[in-house]
Amino acid sequence: MADRHLATDTPELRERWGAFAFTSDNKAKADYHIAKYPEGRQKSAVMPLLDLAQRQVGAETDTQGWLPLPVMEYVAKYLDMPVIRVVEVATFYFMYNLVPVGKFHVQVCGTTPCMLRGSDDIISACKSRGMEKGKVSEDGFWTLTEVECMGNCATAPMVQINDDNYEDLTPERLNAVLDALAAGESPKTGTQEPGRKTSEPAGGPSTLKEMVDANHDYRSEW
Repeated sequence: MADRHLATDTPELRERWGAFAFTSDNKAKADYHIAKYPEGRQKSAVMPLLDLAQRQVGAETDTQGWLPLPVMEYVAKYLDMPVIRVVEVATFYFMYNLVPVGKFHVQVCGTTPCMLRGSDDIISACKSRGMEKGKVSEDGFWTLTEVECMGNCATAPMVQINDDNYEDLTPERLNAVLDALAAGESPKTGTQEPGRKTSEPAGGPSTLKEMVDANHDYRSEW
C-alpha cells in the first residue's frame, strides 16, 4: 500500500505555493460547490475544493496534481475551518495526493480479485519501466501506487491512470496503454479484452440466454 505522509513543510515549499489562490474559473466552481450546502454547513464542500486545488496544482506543474500544505491551508481559510480538519480529509482519501506525482499516476489495484487475476505481474510491468512506488520517475511521466479495491472486480486486473480506468489487463496490454500515453495519445479506456464491451461475461452469457434479445419470462419453466 501507499506510504501516506505529508510533504515536508520547507521554505522552498512555502516560496512556491504560499501564494496559491484559485483561478477565476476554479473560484467560480468552488463557490458553486459551497452553495450546494445549507447555511452553516459550507465546510462540507471541503472535498470538491480539495479536488479543484489538486487539479489546479496539476495544471500548473503538468502533472496529475497534489496538495502541498500551503494549498490545504488556503482551502481551510476559504472555508473558514481549522487546517487540521482539511488535512484529516486529504490524508484519509486516496484520491488526494500528498506528495508530488508524475504526469500519469498509475494506481494498481492489489486487492484479492485483482491479485488472483495477475496484479503482481501488472506491478512488475510497471517496475520494469522504471516506476517505483510513491516516487516520480526520472522522466517525470510516472508515479506508481498500489491501492485497495476500486470496484472493477469483474474485469480484474485493473489500474486507474489519472481519471481513467483500464481493465482486463495483461502486462502486454498495460504496456500498450502506457506507450500510448507517453506518446501523447488517448488509449481506449475500460476493458482491454478484445470483443468485450463492459463487464459482461467473457465469451458471452452461459445462462438466461433468452434475456439477451427480449425480456423472457422464465417463471413457467422453474
